[in-house]
Amino acid sequence: MLAQNSTIRSLFLEGPAGRLEALLNAGAENAAYAAVVCHPHPLFGGTLHNKVVFHTMKALNSFGFPVLRFNFRGAGLSQGEHDHGNGEVEDVRTALDWLDAEFHLPLVFAGFSFGAAVGLRAACPDARVMASIGVGIPAIPVAAHAEAPRTYAFDSLSDCVKPKLFVSGARDPYGPRAKLEALIASLPEPKKLILIEGADHFFEGRLRELRETIEAWVRQEIVQKSSP
Repeated sequence: MLAQNSTIRSLFLEGPAGRLEALLNAGAENAAYAAVVCHPHPLFGGTLHNKVVFHTMKALNSFGFPVLRFNFRGAGLSQGEHDHGNGEVEDVRTALDWLDAEFHLPLVFAGFSFGAAVGLRAACPDARVMASIGVGIPAIPVAAHAEAPRTYAFDSLSDCVKPKLFVSGARDPYGPRAKLEALIASLPEPKKLILIEGADHFFEGRLRELRETIEAWVRQEIVQKSSP
């Protein structure tokens, strides 16, 4: 039976560019992991309240993990200015540091779109992060993507041997199937790519499937493998 947690704490993290607005969904007293979920591109309306971010949070929180969402610099009530994916890596490190200090638990990273591309750069080299989830990762050539140059490189994954889940919509224009399959094929194990048929970049009408997909993978790759 999955745990259901409803307590939400509003807080600010002290980031390198100023305070970062955040929400923490409480976990179980015996939580085995803590998690962070990063939002899509702030210049295109992305915030911690994004529906994909919310459903990803709910999937992780269902296992009793405390889950932190935060707004990147310049988004919502967060201070600072958008830094095209560079300073945002430090924002993710700030969130990971806060979770580590608050809970002293192994960490799980998840991010959607821009949040995945930026966050994986911080999460993969971090020994505290045990597993990573990339939702709707943009795999098209950088020059063809309007969101941000220099942001969507996945070099940090080339030696990442932690469990990795990638979930995208089969109709996602920013993650064509062939490009995604080629990218994931180039990465070390363990890894899994799941394409949700009929889903677009924002999983419109397919959010439940997204959540169930994440829950199934977390149960198999994190919860069951860490049980005594």
